[in-house]
Amino acid sequence: MSSPSEVIEDYLREQEIEYERFDATHFAVALPGEKRLKTATLLTLGTHSLDVEAFVMRRPDENHEQVYALLLQRNARVYGVCWAIDEAGDVYLTGRVPLAAITAEEIDRILGCVLEYADGTFNTLLELGFGSSIRKEWAWRLARGESTRNLEAFTHLKPAD
Repeated sequence: MSSPSEVIEDYLREQEIEYERFDATHFAVALPGEKRLKTATLLTLGTHSLDVEAFVMRRPDENHEQVYALLLQRNARVYGVCWAIDEAGDVYLTGRVPLAAITAEEIDRILGCVLEYADGTFNTLLELGFGSSIRKEWAWRLARGESTRNLEAFTHLKPAD
């Protein structure tokens, strides 16, 4: 029977997921998305469990209560991970899986959830937490003739002509 670290590494390699193994217990995984280019996820093997931590976004500039309320509401419908904030207010997905449950199927399910939740919620979180900055960025780029390609998801925040 394979060890949990072998199961994780075999899964990541077989799925061709970008990762770096720091040591016997830490894997840095880059999950490719559509709205977020990549979701940086740290897998840490402990004595009894696998800890999962994925950075989603930095502390919102505005509408903190709305952003955090949205995350708490979504916590009621998630699997394997939950929404969390750190002491700075940055947003993460975190989880803990017993080592006995580590199979390729469970790793697939957990990483799939991380990707679905982070990628699927990203634009909503950005708009709520950084709407004013996005509007300013639109105005700045348009005034200078700069590319607005990475703002396309927020065309509804574009200043009126």
